[in-house]
Amino acid sequence: MAATDDVRWWGINDWTDLDLVRVELAAGADPNYGVPIFEKPLHAAAERGSPDVVSELAALVDDVDAEREGRTALWMAVFEGRTDNARALVSAGADPWRPMMAGWSPGRLSLASPTPGLFPLPSSEIGLSEAEAAAVAEAGRLISALGDYDYDLYDGLGLACVAELSAAEATARLEAVPADGVDIDGLYEAWWNKSDADLIVGITDVPGGCVIIQPWGYTPSTRGLLERVSPGTACYSMYDNPKGGIFGHVARDGAVITAWEPHCAYTVPSDASAEEILAVYLYSDHSVAFCCAGAGLRLADAGPTIGSNRWLRLPERDW
Repeated sequence: MAATDDVRWWGINDWTDLDLVRVELAAGADPNYGVPIFEKPLHAAAERGSPDVVSELAALVDDVDAEREGRTALWMAVFEGRTDNARALVSAGADPWRPMMAGWSPGRLSLASPTPGLFPLPSSEIGLSEAEAAAVAEAGRLISALGDYDYDLYDGLGLACVAELSAAEATARLEAVPADGVDIDGLYEAWWNKSDADLIVGITDVPGGCVIIQPWGYTPSTRGLLERVSPGTACYSMYDNPKGGIFGHVARDGAVITAWEPHCAYTVPSDASAEEILAVYLYSDHSVAFCCAGAGLRLADAGPTIGSNRWLRLPERDW
């Protein structure tokens, strides 16, 4: 059966409300189809619902391991850290070790989570590689080092993390000069009153490369800046747009520039590589850490991402 406009579920905004779900089911909602965007009710409930709703739907669906764009409901529950929902799905017959998502079955993904013992291992040979285990450990260290990033406080942050390039080398590539005489505190407080605010950036040497910031603007994430700092290396950038969320670009060798934005369990591309899937999972809700890790920067604290001791003025050009 295909989803149609006649199928209910359009009114479900709370997948933790078992009574409401039962009302929809009694009125003819199909447990297999009919949810806007997600299409499969069990996937939606696994990602953001409650265990009792998950159990209710899992008992009614045709296949508890049905896939939606390459992933099962159990995979989504694991990705979003909904361990109670994951247990409910397994109790209903879901397979934690079903192959999917570039080798990241729900079970393997859980090994990279804060609850690596969520499912019994079917074989001692199944586990994380040395590189994957190292990536998990570094993610934990980096996220802890950066601390709880206050996105409300730092709305408007532009950030570029450049691999294997010193601040001096980046400054030369940008043809920037010291921002002598600029009232940086004034820019923090009222950048919109300064006509050249978009040309002022901070830059800091960090282990693995350098960090370029603009706490009030998007310039570090622009194509012009990425093309100049990334030849021979890689740069991960982001802009926390107060009006439209976080988005960014990855530049490699000055030419290959691809867009990225934070993903949820449902929006991870089904054709992503194993390394990309792991990175998206480890740094979900940690966009600054994602940029740092992507460029291989090993920050010890959040300082270089929110302030700087070296401020530069960029030349006037179309960045």
